[in-house]
Amino acid sequence: MRTAGYDGCMSPRKSAAEARRTRERIIERSVAIGSVEGLEGLTIGRLATDLGMSKAGVLGHFGSKQALQLAALHGASELFTRLVWEPVADLRPGLVRLRAFCEAWIRYLEQERTAFPGGCLFTAASVEFDTRGGPVHDTVARFMLRGRRLLVNDLRIAVEVGELPDDVEPEQLAFELHGLYMGLNQELQLFADATAPARTRRALDRLLGAAPETGAPPKS
Repeated sequence: MRTAGYDGCMSPRKSAAEARRTRERIIERSVAIGSVEGLEGLTIGRLATDLGMSKAGVLGHFGSKQALQLAALHGASELFTRLVWEPVADLRPGLVRLRAFCEAWIRYLEQERTAFPGGCLFTAASVEFDTRGGPVHDTVARFMLRGRRLLVNDLRIAVEVGELPDDVEPEQLAFELHGLYMGLNQELQLFADATAPARTRRALDRLLGAAPETGAPPKS
């Protein structure tokens, strides 16, 4: 008895799964190229050659260079969420989770070279597209602000529960922390400074105080 698909043709379910895997491969390669050469370095021809595909095969998944750039940004955002945010999301909100998030962010910038051989894609794209308008610029800005909002949220909680002084401004401190990570990426990529992660940790101690114990109660 024939099952889904006929005359030796691939079943619709298998075809959809294969298309999804191919799309994921294209996005992974796009993220890697974008981190080294910038999003403008993404071309249909380059990806087709790297992945052993036809140009038509790549175009069939994305249709345009801009769609490819946007897909790369979404792929990078999902990876950042999985590697940096999800492992700490269930920790106690406030300084405990914030410090764990900051440490995971340092390790991500320092060690993640498989997906991002050229460093953080968002840092590179924020420079590449900062003076341009359009969907790519707006997507970069939205993802960068999303990361800053995570900082602001835990900083506000830390102030509310007494882990940080009452006069701390969460938005200002988040601005400073975000700049610290932009600088860390530059130190690692431009200067290959192996001491940069340790310097970043010392800067975090000055901005946030010593890291609290996970189970420690907040100050009264």
